[in-house]
Amino acid sequence: MSKKISIELAARVKHLPPYLFAAIDKMKKEAVSKGVDLIDISIGDPDIPTPWHIVDRMKKAVQNPEHHRYPSYEGMPAFRQAVADWYKERFNVSLNPQTEVLSLIGSKEGIGHIPLAFINPGDVVLVPSPGYPVYPVSTLFAGGEVHMMPLLKKNRFLPDLKAIPNDVLKKARLMFINYPNNPTSAVAGRDFYKAVINFAAKHNIIVCHDAAYSEIYYDNMKPLSFLQLPGARDVGIEFHSLSKTYNMTGWRIGFAVGNHAVLAGLGKIKSNLDSGIFQAVQEAGIEALRTGDPVLRKIRDTFQGRRDILYKGLKGLGIEAEKPKATFYLWASVPKGFSSSSLVAHLLDKAGVLGTPGNGFGAPGEGYIRFALTVPAKRMKEAVERIGKAL
Repeated sequence: MSKKISIELAARVKHLPPYLFAAIDKMKKEAVSKGVDLIDISIGDPDIPTPWHIVDRMKKAVQNPEHHRYPSYEGMPAFRQAVADWYKERFNVSLNPQTEVLSLIGSKEGIGHIPLAFINPGDVVLVPSPGYPVYPVSTLFAGGEVHMMPLLKKNRFLPDLKAIPNDVLKKARLMFINYPNNPTSAVAGRDFYKAVINFAAKHNIIVCHDAAYSEIYYDNMKPLSFLQLPGARDVGIEFHSLSKTYNMTGWRIGFAVGNHAVLAGLGKIKSNLDSGIFQAVQEAGIEALRTGDPVLRKIRDTFQGRRDILYKGLKGLGIEAEKPKATFYLWASVPKGFSSSSLVAHLLDKAGVLGTPGNGFGAPGEGYIRFALTVPAKRMKEAVERIGKAL
């Protein structure tokens, strides 16, 4: 009888914190298994179906045998051209589709891989906190060191670049920023982006702007692209996803645009680790990028209606919250007597409502809870009623 080998995880995996949304998913499954009528407003997975014309394009594309073979690593030329056309129309930014557009298997994949291209052991990556957990995790996978940039209410949830120590700046090679912001829903303006560009140029730091929520905005207040600012393309790139804009989270398609040398480095990692996006999905992506604004406006109006219900409802309960100008998240302060985690547990146990603890996004998120606008208006009203009774 053969002897079983000893299985031991690599140090880089052993020292990882539990992935926040995997832990949330476990809590959800446990509640459902107990028969709880759960209102899940924790994870940013839109409940609105993908627009029919995108699905229809996918149906037709899947029947084309040419799409059943390996796709190109960079993305189909037609998809990259569609991205460039969309950027020109939406932001008035001109991109070379051959060198300044790179397809991604969702923006998470690109964010996860970018440090592998540019970070050596000991190099520092500047990471917003609270923030998307993949920023620090991808840094650790590359052997880099994480320096957290606190996002505080007093600074409008923008990082204070002047507070970063000089000894950190000497080792910093890359910086993540994310606006409209997850989880705080904050937006950034021209002055902030100008400051980031000057900061990056001075300290030779690559900027990676995660703009996944740029098209989920309210009251016709369109967010900027980082690339609209002069000099942005000299210092960095912008990540985008079709997931949030077109309700295509499960399709796994996104793109990165901007500095050609940075994209070439990311592309080199990708060509060694993945084989690109199924071309039928790229065909559907082309259709999505050509979607008219009336369709997208209807989606935004749906989220805005939910935002207003939740914001007004929480305010009526005495819970302080930022009124989102963009994203489909609401960042609410935790009432006295609770921590972020204890409030999530309390609401799940007493109200059957599941949110996300702010500290799961980083230490500065303690004292907050994030709610996602991903249930219909009727259920959102019910969630507010249940929260009121539980508190």
